[in-house]
Amino acid sequence: MLILARHAEAGRKGGWGGPDLQRPLTPQGLDQAEGLVARLDDYPVERILSSPAVRCVQTVEPLARERLLQVEEVAALGVDADAAQVESRFLHGEASNAVLCTHGELIERLFARLVPAGLAVEEPLCWPKGSAWLLWRVQHRLHARFLAPLALDHRTYAG
Repeated sequence: MLILARHAEAGRKGGWGGPDLQRPLTPQGLDQAEGLVARLDDYPVERILSSPAVRCVQTVEPLARERLLQVEEVAALGVDADAAQVESRFLHGEASNAVLCTHGELIERLFARLVPAGLAVEEPLCWPKGSAWLLWRVQHRLHARFLAPLALDHRTYAG
Protein backbone atom coordinates (compact mmCIF):
# COMPACT_ATOMS: atom_id res chain seq x y z
CA MET A 1 0.00 0.00 0.00
CA LEU A 2 1.13 3.51 -0.81
CA ILE A 3 -0.42 6.90 -0.10
CA LEU A 4 0.17 9.64 -2.66
CA ALA A 5 -0.53 13.05 -1.10
CA ARG A 6 -0.64 16.47 -2.69
CA HIS A 7 0.77 19.24 -0.56
CA ALA A 8 -1.74 21.34 1.33
CA GLU A 9 -2.76 24.92 0.49
CA ALA A 10 0.27 27.17 0.02
CA GLY A 11 -1.22 30.17 -1.72
CA ARG A 12 -0.41 31.28 -5.23
CA LYS A 13 3.08 31.18 -6.70
CA GLY A 14 2.72 34.81 -7.75
CA GLY A 15 1.76 35.87 -4.22
CA TRP A 16 5.02 34.62 -2.70
CA GLY A 17 8.10 36.82 -3.00
CA GLY A 18 10.76 34.18 -2.41
CA PRO A 19 11.95 31.06 -4.21
CA ASP A 20 9.06 28.71 -4.96
CA LEU A 21 10.76 25.82 -3.14
CA GLN A 22 10.56 27.90 0.04
CA ARG A 23 6.85 28.76 -0.24
CA PRO A 24 5.19 27.72 3.04
CA LEU A 25 1.69 26.53 3.82
CA THR A 26 -1.02 29.06 4.53
CA PRO A 27 -3.05 28.80 7.76
CA GLN A 28 -5.61 26.80 5.76
CA GLY A 29 -2.81 24.53 4.56
CA LEU A 30 -1.61 23.98 8.12
CA ASP A 31 -5.17 22.94 8.99
CA GLN A 32 -5.20 20.54 6.03
CA ALA A 33 -1.87 19.07 7.21
CA GLU A 34 -3.48 18.30 10.58
CA GLY A 35 -6.46 16.85 8.74
CA LEU A 36 -4.15 14.48 6.88
CA VAL A 37 -3.16 12.96 10.23
CA ALA A 38 -6.81 12.17 11.00
CA ARG A 39 -7.54 11.05 7.42
CA LEU A 40 -4.71 8.49 7.55
CA ASP A 41 -5.41 7.28 11.08
CA ASP A 42 -6.56 3.82 9.95
CA TYR A 43 -3.67 3.18 7.55
CA PRO A 44 -0.24 1.75 8.32
CA VAL A 45 2.51 4.28 7.69
CA GLU A 46 6.11 3.15 8.04
CA ARG A 47 7.85 5.84 5.96
CA ILE A 48 7.13 9.42 4.98
CA LEU A 49 8.82 10.69 1.85
CA SER A 50 8.43 14.22 0.57
CA SER A 51 9.44 16.59 -2.15
CA PRO A 52 12.06 18.95 -0.69
CA ALA A 53 9.67 21.90 -1.21
CA VAL A 54 8.80 23.50 2.14
CA ARG A 55 5.06 23.21 1.47
CA CYS A 56 5.35 19.45 0.96
CA VAL A 57 7.50 18.89 4.04
CA GLN A 58 5.14 21.01 6.16
CA THR A 59 2.18 18.98 4.88
CA VAL A 60 3.55 15.74 6.32
CA GLU A 61 5.31 17.06 9.44
CA PRO A 62 2.24 16.61 11.69
CA LEU A 63 1.87 13.03 10.45
CA ALA A 64 5.56 12.38 11.08
CA ARG A 65 5.21 13.75 14.63
CA GLU A 66 2.15 11.59 15.25
CA ARG A 67 3.77 8.41 13.90
CA LEU A 68 7.22 9.14 15.40
CA LEU A 69 8.82 9.06 11.96
CA GLN A 70 11.23 11.29 10.09
CA VAL A 71 10.29 13.10 6.89
CA GLU A 72 12.65 11.86 4.18
CA GLU A 73 13.19 14.55 1.55
CA VAL A 74 13.45 12.99 -1.91
CA ALA A 75 14.29 15.07 -4.98
CA ALA A 76 12.54 12.44 -7.15
CA LEU A 77 9.21 13.75 -5.75
CA GLY A 78 9.87 17.34 -6.84
CA VAL A 79 7.51 19.33 -9.03
CA ASP A 80 9.48 18.55 -12.21
CA ALA A 81 10.18 14.89 -11.38
CA ASP A 82 9.88 12.14 -13.96
CA ALA A 83 6.61 10.24 -13.48
CA ALA A 84 8.10 7.08 -15.01
CA GLN A 85 10.89 7.16 -12.43
CA VAL A 86 8.38 7.68 -9.60
CA GLU A 87 6.31 4.77 -10.87
CA SER A 88 9.24 2.37 -11.12
CA ARG A 89 10.96 3.49 -7.92
CA PHE A 90 7.98 3.78 -5.59
CA LEU A 91 4.99 1.94 -7.05
CA HIS A 92 7.00 -1.07 -8.19
CA GLY A 93 9.98 -0.72 -5.90
CA GLU A 94 11.19 0.51 -2.59
CA ALA A 95 8.12 2.02 -0.92
CA SER A 96 5.54 0.05 1.01
CA ASN A 97 3.20 1.47 3.66
CA ALA A 98 4.63 4.85 2.80
CA VAL A 99 3.26 8.34 2.29
CA LEU A 100 4.67 10.22 -0.69
CA CYS A 101 4.00 13.96 -0.56
CA THR A 102 4.41 15.75 -3.86
CA HIS A 103 2.93 18.31 -6.24
CA GLY A 104 -0.18 18.37 -8.38
CA GLU A 105 1.86 18.51 -11.57
CA LEU A 106 3.63 15.24 -10.76
CA ILE A 107 0.42 13.55 -9.63
CA GLU A 108 -1.18 14.51 -12.93
CA ARG A 109 1.72 13.06 -14.93
CA LEU A 110 1.73 9.90 -12.81
CA PHE A 111 -2.00 9.27 -13.28
CA ALA A 112 -1.57 9.93 -17.02
CA ARG A 113 0.75 6.90 -17.02
CA LEU A 114 -1.27 4.71 -14.64
CA VAL A 115 -4.75 5.03 -16.15
CA PRO A 116 -3.87 3.66 -19.61
CA ALA A 117 -1.96 0.85 -17.87
CA GLY A 118 -5.20 -0.29 -16.18
CA LEU A 119 -5.45 1.62 -12.90
CA ALA A 120 -8.69 0.56 -11.19
CA VAL A 121 -10.39 3.66 -9.83
CA GLU A 122 -14.05 4.38 -9.11
CA GLU A 123 -13.85 8.10 -8.36
CA PRO A 124 -13.16 10.82 -10.90
CA LEU A 125 -9.48 11.67 -10.91
CA CYS A 126 -8.75 14.89 -9.06
CA TRP A 127 -6.07 15.99 -6.64
CA PRO A 128 -7.01 19.17 -4.78
CA LYS A 129 -4.48 20.55 -2.35
CA GLY A 130 -4.36 18.54 0.86
CA SER A 131 -5.90 15.42 -0.72
CA ALA A 132 -4.41 11.96 -1.02
CA TRP A 133 -4.82 8.78 -3.03
CA LEU A 134 -4.53 5.35 -1.48
CA LEU A 135 -2.83 2.98 -3.94
CA TRP A 136 -2.65 -0.79 -3.52
CA ARG A 137 -2.22 -3.90 -5.62
CA VAL A 138 -4.52 -6.88 -5.89
CA GLN A 139 -2.55 -9.51 -7.77
CA HIS A 140 -1.03 -7.44 -10.57
CA ARG A 141 -3.66 -4.71 -10.83
CA LEU A 142 -3.17 -1.32 -9.19
CA HIS A 143 -6.20 0.14 -7.43
CA ALA A 144 -6.74 3.69 -6.17
CA ARG A 145 -9.12 5.37 -3.74
CA PHE A 146 -9.48 9.12 -3.24
CA LEU A 147 -9.08 10.61 0.24
CA ALA A 148 -10.55 14.11 0.27
CA PRO A 149 -8.81 16.94 2.10
CA LEU A 150 -9.83 17.42 5.70
CA ALA A 151 -9.02 20.60 7.63
CA LEU A 152 -8.54 20.56 11.40
CA ASP A 153 -7.45 23.60 13.38
CA HIS A 154 -3.65 23.34 13.50
CA ARG A 155 -3.56 25.44 16.68
CA THR A 156 -5.52 22.76 18.49
CA TYR A 157 -3.49 19.80 17.27
CA ALA A 158 0.06 21.19 16.95
CA GLY A 159 2.15 19.94 19.76
